[in-house]
Amino acid sequence: MSPKDSDLMEKIVSLCKRRGFIYPSSEIYGGFAGFWNYGHYGAILKENIKCLWKQRFIFDREDMFVTDTSIISNPKVLEASGHVSNFGNEIFKIQVGTGEDATTSHLRPETAQGIFADFKNVIDAHHPELPFGVAQVGKAFRNEISPRDFIFRLREFEQMEVEYFIRANEWEKHFEDWREIMKGFAADIGIENMHELEVPESDRAHYSKRTIDFQFDYPFGRGELWGLAYRTDFDLKNHNLDYLDEKTGERFVPHVIEPSLGVDRTVLAVLLSAYTEDELGGESRTYLKLPKLIAPIRTAVFPLLKNKPDLVSKAREVYSMLKKDISNIQFDDNGNIGKRYRRQDEIGTPYCITIDFDTLEDDTVTLRDRDTGEQKRLKITDLKEAII
Repeated sequence: MSPKDSDLMEKIVSLCKRRGFIYPSSEIYGGFAGFWNYGHYGAILKENIKCLWKQRFIFDREDMFVTDTSIISNPKVLEASGHVSNFGNEIFKIQVGTGEDATTSHLRPETAQGIFADFKNVIDAHHPELPFGVAQVGKAFRNEISPRDFIFRLREFEQMEVEYFIRANEWEKHFEDWREIMKGFAADIGIENMHELEVPESDRAHYSKRTIDFQFDYPFGRGELWGLAYRTDFDLKNHNLDYLDEKTGERFVPHVIEPSLGVDRTVLAVLLSAYTEDELGGESRTYLKLPKLIAPIRTAVFPLLKNKPDLVSKAREVYSMLKKDISNIQFDDNGNIGKRYRRQDEIGTPYCITIDFDTLEDDTVTLRDRDTGEQKRLKITDLKEAII
C-alpha cells in the first residue's frame, strides 16, 4: 500500500467523523472493534443507496417480491443450510429464553436463509410463476476474528440481497441478466473501475456452482465489493421445499441466482469514488462528488447574510417552496458564505442556492454547482427543474 493510498483512507475516516457520516460505536468508552455507527449524513446516504437499490432491483421489475425476515431463526434453519457445519465459530451463538427452557440459536450470518425458509409462504400467498425473485435488505452478523479497514470488514453489517428462482436450464441467461443489472447500479451510484473476478471452485462457498466477485480497489488493496452466485437448488433441497407449476402440474425444485450487495462496503466504495481534491478560486478544497440520486443533501439554501431579516425571510420562502418536492433540502446560515460552500462541498451537496439583495428586487437567485464551482442567476420559478 502506497503512502498516498494510506492517506486516502485516513482522509475518508476523518471526513466521515468531522461531517457526521460515520462514528466508532461506543466511542465514549473507547469504541468496540467491528462496529460502527452512522451519523446524520451517513444514515441518509446509506438509506438513499438502499432506496435506489430497491428501485432498480425490485420496483422497476414485475417479477419481484419483498420480505423482511427476523435475524434469529429456529436453529434448524442454519443447520439445514450448512452454515453451522461450514462456518462454526464465525457465527454468533445466542440463548433464546432463560434457564432450562433456553434454546441455543444464532444471529444470522446472511439474509438469504430467511428468504429460503419463507419460500412456501411466498408461493402460498402469491402463486408466482417462474422466474421470480424475493428481495430484502437486512442486518447480518459474523464473528470476525480481525475486523478492520474502517467499515470494510465488520461484525455487524447490512446486506441487499435477491434470491431469484428459476428453471435449471435457464440459469446462464438469468446470471448474465443480473450481472448487467449490478454493473448498471454501480454506475448509478458513482462506483467506477469495478473489477470482475471469476471465483475458482476451491474458493467458492459450499452452495455455489458459479460465483463472480465484483471487486473494488480500496486504499488497502483490491477486495470484494459484491457477489453474484449461482446457488443451484442447494438451499431449497436442504429445506425440503419445492415448487408446483400450476399450469403443467409439474413439481420440481427451482434453482437460484443470488445477487448479493453489502451495504456498508457499498457506502465505503461510494465515498472513496466520490472523494475529490482540487483547487477553486486559488484555494484547495475537498468535496464528495456524489451522484445527486444518493447525496444526503440534494440542495442547500442560504441567505447571503443571517442578520438581514428580509434575506432570511426570502430564503425561508424559497426553502419551503422546494421542500414540497425535495425532501433532502437543507437551510444553512451558519458562518460566512465561503465556509458554507466548503461545508456543503464536503457533505457532497450538488447545488447551493444563495438569496441575496438582488433576489428581493427581481426574484432571481444564485445557483452554484458543486463540481465546477460555477454560479449562475436563475429565476426562483426555474429552480425545481434545474435541481431535480
